[in-house]
Amino acid sequence: MPFKPLMNASIERVLNTFLYRAQALKPARQRLQGKVLRVVLKELSTPLILAFSERQIDVLGAWEGEADCSVITGMRVLPKLRDRNQLTTLIRSGELEVQGDLQVVQNFVALMDLAEFEAAELLAPYTGDIAAEGVSRILRGGTTFLRQGFQRQQQYAAQALTEEWRMAPRALEVAWFAEETAAVERSVDALTKRLEKLEGK
Repeated sequence: MPFKPLMNASIERVLNTFLYRAQALKPARQRLQGKVLRVVLKELSTPLILAFSERQIDVLGAWEGEADCSVITGMRVLPKLRDRNQLTTLIRSGELEVQGDLQVVQNFVALMDLAEFEAAELLAPYTGDIAAEGVSRILRGGTTFLRQGFQRQQQYAAQALTEEWRMAPRALEVAWFAEETAAVERSVDALTKRLEKLEGK
């Protein structure tokens, strides 16, 4: 199976799992029903087309008609779209370019913001519930670790502004944090590769 259709199918599965299963998200989904959102990622050669219906979202590689809204951005911006409060900031900074009906992207970002993304739901069909929950806890732990590490770095910076002798974190602390972050990244990469292999079977 070519890479692009496989990627589209994977994105479609993830979005449908988290955005279309929960009954509580139905009002937010209805605002997008019948809409088409074209997402142009600078790192990809072709756009992703998100077509919203009552029961699901279809991720397509091509679309004959006009999209209701087109967004142009980079992959590194995508995680920020989970927070609807950042949308205006991203548009103003030029990180996100919107063409067409702004309401479509606003509604999509609001839906993403309301959804609860849980790795265990994606892994359970492949690994079983118990293993999926274990992996999910590891991922949550890694996220918590990164967030706490980032918060620690912020605290160091704040203290540096008020106390001259604490101008920056010590070299050993920075090196430790960098090594721990790299270890988490390696674990996530290995898990991603295993999931891709499982989906390919």
